[in-house]
Amino acid sequence: MPEVIYPLASTTWDFEEVQAATRLLESNQLTMGAEVRKFEEDFAQYIGTKYAVMFNSGSSANLGMLAALRYVRNSPVQEGDEVIVPAVSWSTTYYPVNQVGLTLKFVDVNLQTLNMDVNLVEQAIGPKTKAILAVNLLGNPAELNLLRKLSEKHNLVLLEDNCESLGAELDGEKTGSFGLAGTYSFFFSHHICTMEGGMVTTDSKDFAETLISMRAHGWTRGLENVNSVHNRSENDWDDLFRFVLPGYNLRPIELSGAIGQVQLRKFPLFLDWRRKNGKIFIDLFSGRDDLIVQEEIGRSSWFGFSLILNGKLRGKRSEILAHFAAHGVETRPIVAGNFTVNPVMKHLKYAPLDTLPNAERLHEEGFFIGNHHSDVENELKKVFEIFEEFSKGVK
Repeated sequence: MPEVIYPLASTTWDFEEVQAATRLLESNQLTMGAEVRKFEEDFAQYIGTKYAVMFNSGSSANLGMLAALRYVRNSPVQEGDEVIVPAVSWSTTYYPVNQVGLTLKFVDVNLQTLNMDVNLVEQAIGPKTKAILAVNLLGNPAELNLLRKLSEKHNLVLLEDNCESLGAELDGEKTGSFGLAGTYSFFFSHHICTMEGGMVTTDSKDFAETLISMRAHGWTRGLENVNSVHNRSENDWDDLFRFVLPGYNLRPIELSGAIGQVQLRKFPLFLDWRRKNGKIFIDLFSGRDDLIVQEEIGRSSWFGFSLILNGKLRGKRSEILAHFAAHGVETRPIVAGNFTVNPVMKHLKYAPLDTLPNAERLHEEGFFIGNHHSDVENELKKVFEIFEEFSKGVK
């Protein structure tokens, strides 16, 4: 195997995270507690929302968000209602929609931004449509200002899967805060890492209370005495195990909360480097006839760098991926490509599919390389040289 010269991701940890982990392990307080609550408070302040509720993964955060939508007081959805989603995203953007009894309605993406095409979203709205689940792909904001206006016009709920886009901004607002709720992932390859972990942010107290209950078995523990889910009694013993919603166990561990606080303090520097690297990537790879690179909307947080083969390179993806691998450059599909071609679709409930030409094009011709939280200018220049070597050999 060749030496990897440009990996997909690299660790964001140093001695501070190790110290935080050691302190927690020595304290014997390992289950969710004060460290998680402090991380939630810090995170909400950073995003600019009133509430943040931590989960054990970004996928769990998506499940919690959709479950809260289904069971929040005065829920705007009922079983069978449709949720509009982009055809390109990760699997656990979609599964929670079905897992709470709702129906997926796929729309195509814009080939330049890689996010859902707003014009197609409006065309897809029907009598059963109750929500739009926007995905901010690879750090790039969707057209959230337009989607918010569209949601208001048609009385729909706007949600955001922001798992790949912590720190991204549009018109001075951070992504994840444009709709009723937004989700985030803290997996190793993401902007900050708590081992596993995720978050949901919202300005709605009712929604936050529902998230808290759904996260931990659907019980009332952790809620105020008077709350929107189910008021607690005056008997603390009875309140220990009072189950009121069909919840899950999606709780994070205290260790992740402590590490999250350290990572969040470092994140502005991480984000600055990601954006500097993004500028270098665009300067190197954009403006070519043989490539389409992602068009930035607002201020991307540059999760990674997408490449869609064009012109003379169309149909050459297998060859270029092999060329990159032989020279130590790691690659991956653009998230999951056109998700609707996956065999799992036979298990999902979805509205009749329209044609998805851009998602299909991305699926067949696209891939991405990683970005990092430190200076990788020299490495990106080397990747460009490797790409140029291949491209020049294609007539």
